[in-house]
Amino acid sequence: MLSQTSEYALRAVLHLAAYDDDAPVRVGEIAEALDVPQNYLSKVLHVLAREKVLKSLRGPTGGFSLGVPPDALTLRRVVAPFDPDETHMQCLLRRQPCDEEDPCIAHYEWKNIAQQVRDFFNTVTIQELLDEAKRHPDRRPADLVSARRAPAH
Repeated sequence: MLSQTSEYALRAVLHLAAYDDDAPVRVGEIAEALDVPQNYLSKVLHVLAREKVLKSLRGPTGGFSLGVPPDALTLRRVVAPFDPDETHMQCLLRRQPCDEEDPCIAHYEWKNIAQQVRDFFNTVTIQELLDEAKRHPDRRPADLVSARRAPAH
């Protein structure tokens, strides 16, 4: 459903949002925690910074932090630079748009599900996911998206 780039973007934003303070986090630390390639993640994070989803600070104390409060940051805003919301519904079975005039055999079943997925990304915020993670007291929010445990704060 999502590209790997969008998945990395979401996981990185959740990782940053799980930090208690607004101090910048270095890309290497994020890449290690998420077990993703640092160079690739760096490019993803810079795109998010250009889109004002993240703030970027250069220098020895630099890194990335959230540019939008987590309760105002929808999942759509995080993934939009990498998987833009197309005006047509992506067909489940064909490489072309699927619509009422030329439906594929799965169109009528898929269109409601596809709308629910769009609604999910358009309305769910990073804070809502963090709140859900907090309902799992045995796991910290960063652990839910990280391959390795996040550093203690």
